[in-house]
Amino acid sequence: MKRFPYYRSLSASGKRTYDKSDAIRSVSLPRVAEHRERAVVLRQALEGGSRRAVQTAAQALVTDLTLSLGVVNVTVRVLARRPKDHDGELHGLYTLEADGRAHLEVWMRTAEHSRTVAPRTFLRTLLHEVCHHLDFKYFGLKDTFHNAGFFQRESSLMRQLSEPAKTRPPPKGAREPSRPRKATPRREARQLSLFGP
Repeated sequence: MKRFPYYRSLSASGKRTYDKSDAIRSVSLPRVAEHRERAVVLRQALEGGSRRAVQTAAQALVTDLTLSLGVVNVTVRVLARRPKDHDGELHGLYTLEADGRAHLEVWMRTAEHSRTVAPRTFLRTLLHEVCHHLDFKYFGLKDTFHNAGFFQRESSLMRQLSEPAKTRPPPKGAREPSRPRKATPRREARQLSLFGP
């Protein structure tokens, strides 16, 4: 198992949590079709450009996901233009308060040109922050790490919520394709961010 370089600086407890997290490769969603419909509404809201509509659609999707998985909900805040510093643009931020309440923030416009973020990118960012929440509230981890398991869980959610690719009928006279052969110590508030390049 390949580990990220920061693994060496973790405490023994942190390493155990990292390894446990890294071994979890997916999140299996019940009622995928319903969640996918919510993701379509979110895409349409982004295309419409209204921050309020995006906020409503993002919260509805996240609430649906947390309810279906039986975990406490997380408040979603959709903000306008991404903040930017020497590390790049901030795409999303997850905060877990000392009292257990959680919220996540995502931005719907790029920092450089204030363009609306592509729907697929926005959805992936939202799911990234949801994964931090699930690490604590669904998987019961003591911390949440950006490791291979984390990114695979994010990708598993993305695959389940993505609209199926449209298939074109084969051209007339085309042959049937052949069949293929026969997974830190507690702070006052924890903040986890997703920076882009």
